[in-house]
Amino acid sequence: MPNPTAAMLVIGDEILSGRTRDANMHFLAGQLTEAGIDLREMRVVSDDPAAIQCAVRALSDAYGYVFTSGGIGPTHDDITADNIAAAFNVPIDVRADARAILATHYDRTGLVMNAARLRMARIPEGASLIDNPVSAAPGFILRNVYVMAGVPAIFEAMVASVLPTLTGGAPLTSRNLTIHRGEGDIAAPLADLAARYPTLSFGSYPFQRDGAYGTNVVIRGQDAGAVEAALADLVTLAG
Repeated sequence: MPNPTAAMLVIGDEILSGRTRDANMHFLAGQLTEAGIDLREMRVVSDDPAAIQCAVRALSDAYGYVFTSGGIGPTHDDITADNIAAAFNVPIDVRADARAILATHYDRTGLVMNAARLRMARIPEGASLIDNPVSAAPGFILRNVYVMAGVPAIFEAMVASVLPTLTGGAPLTSRNLTIHRGEGDIAAPLADLAARYPTLSFGSYPFQRDGAYGTNVVIRGQDAGAVEAALADLVTLAG
């Protein structure tokens, strides 16, 4: 039975401008791999309502799970929640349970619940909340879309809270072999090897060190026995 599928949508001009290096994609990919959920696509879109809505609808239709990061904070350019609601044509407003979570947090920390912070309690109708043990402001789940913060520490905490609720599959086994020959030298025999193991994927990643060419070959699959057998054949092939 095939594994569930997923996509990630990263939202924010700061990613596209190069001002911020995104760490959440790498983290999520590793977590989903361990859970047996196949991450099939990653997209990055700007803080543009039409772009966010179009991407959310397309990814939601195409994959079992969609995870977003960024744009659910207190500032004017945090527009993700509004556009997730718009993508599914549902209303959005301050919700009592989200507001209570924030109020408790701000009372404890001595901060004031001002209008900007209250924006983080705006939740689309029909959504369920995602716990945020770091800064309290919740994420939310609407249909198959998991909407989470962009700050890595908060994103990672939110992922940890939702992963146990997801239906996973067989974790992916991965093995790597470094071959000190160029891709052009191993391309044909590697293609033959891949054809003998159609349920596995073979990735070829060339490198150059000290003037010499080499290739890292990565074998991935759900059948650990087949991965090990293919690796043994690859070692023989590499000679």
